[in-house]
Amino acid sequence: MSGSTIVILDFGAQYTQLIARRVREFQVFSVVLPCTASLDAVKALDPVGIILSGGPSSVYDTDAPKADPAVLQLDLPTLGICYGMQFMAHHLGGRVVPSGKREYGDASVVVKQANRLFTDLPTELNVWMSHGDSVVDLPTGFSVAAESGSALASIADESRRMYAVQWHPEVAHSKQGTALLRNFVLNICGAPASWTPEHFIHTTVESIRQQVGTGRAICGLSGGVDSAVAAVLVQRAIGDRLTCIFVNNGVLRKSEFEQVQRNMREKLGLNVVAVDASERFLTQLNGVSDPETKRKIIGREFIAVFDDEAARILKDEEAKGELTHDSSGNEVAWLVQGTLYPDVIESSSVKGPSQTIKSHHNVGGLPENMKLKLIEPLRDLFKDEVRRVGRDIGMPEEVLERQPFPGPGLAVRILGEITPERVEILQNADDVVSQEIKKAGLYRQIWQSFAVLLPVKTVGVMGDQRTYAYTCAIRAVHSEDGMTADWVPLPYEVLRSISSRIVNEVHGINRVVYDITSKPPGTIEWE
Repeated sequence: MSGSTIVILDFGAQYTQLIARRVREFQVFSVVLPCTASLDAVKALDPVGIILSGGPSSVYDTDAPKADPAVLQLDLPTLGICYGMQFMAHHLGGRVVPSGKREYGDASVVVKQANRLFTDLPTELNVWMSHGDSVVDLPTGFSVAAESGSALASIADESRRMYAVQWHPEVAHSKQGTALLRNFVLNICGAPASWTPEHFIHTTVESIRQQVGTGRAICGLSGGVDSAVAAVLVQRAIGDRLTCIFVNNGVLRKSEFEQVQRNMREKLGLNVVAVDASERFLTQLNGVSDPETKRKIIGREFIAVFDDEAARILKDEEAKGELTHDSSGNEVAWLVQGTLYPDVIESSSVKGPSQTIKSHHNVGGLPENMKLKLIEPLRDLFKDEVRRVGRDIGMPEEVLERQPFPGPGLAVRILGEITPERVEILQNADDVVSQEIKKAGLYRQIWQSFAVLLPVKTVGVMGDQRTYAYTCAIRAVHSEDGMTADWVPLPYEVLRSISSRIVNEVHGINRVVYDITSKPPGTIEWE
């Protein structure tokens, strides 16, 4: 969007995506670029403002992430956050030194000099800090705007519309953080609040139409909201030249292969080809315990299946005489995936130097030499934004409110080796969890709830007989976008029902435990 975009330069903070999220909440379009993006790449987006993210480094580290200092000379409103403040001060002639007292977590900040960034905010702010360095000497033209108990907390040069804060206003722990960001984005930058799901749908459909041209595409359906919304958007762009493929990879949930086909065909009107490749996947997974290896195997096999189906579709079109051979190649050349922004952030440093947490099968698990080109229309969206887009295109709530399910399926919920026996055990246990959560009326209130099969056997007693069977862990979390999560204090009666049913109904499990770990320090999935 020309003249209405906020560009966020990522210096490696795990919170960068939250900055983008907050900006989107103001209905303003934001683009996250790696800090190493060229000045031309930044200017090409015609931004109305720049935000410099935080990051784990010191500006003096030899391997510190570096942006082109010329970005500070663009005569645009600029906000530095944490490391971004230090980068701004350092490159404009100030001085940054290691703090005598590091600040991590909750802190109190006192506003010393009012400016537009603090409009309608109290003079004392509750903020969340995370820094080891501090600005001690200001660049020319800057003044101290706020202080904490041990450091300069904010500096500003109002004449150049340059502001910086040492804390993270994007996180929920900074109580007035959203208001501060709103002041910057809407008041200081003057960004128009025009980015809506309706606008995203229109521009995305047009972009896909131009990208695919006269070609054909296939979409890897999982049955979840992400791939379903992606498929509907692409269908709007190219119509019946989209074929959706739903693959049984052998690690789906109980009865999911049949249920997803019905939902996608009957409720969304998609052209779905179902492929039972369970034996193929399980053979490749045989004897594999490492979670990253599992993800990469599944990603590789998915692409292989999609390549095979693409070749079959092309052959069928040729046989029917409906394939036109022209310079653009009217053939299956595109693969549609429902990759989301959190998948990208956790998988790789595609948008900056953020540390890799795990490879997502749509991102880190893809082979280098793919025959199909990727279309990822949701790559820069969060889950709740995808649901809003889905509602605007008329998708049923049953599909939109489906809890997230990992692309590698139960393979990353079976710790250790994958076997058909262990898959069946977990399918049955997970089905009990789903039934009881829905019965309690909690399904739509919880981000994710599921069972995990542990490679741990314990002694039990059933019918006066000794048992030696697997342990099952139950996981339920609240989350806004999947980037952070809190464990859900499920009612004791619900936990009791889940435990009782699993132990009594699922052969192979004799013990049930409940996971009370938040993210961070854990992840939502166990692998």
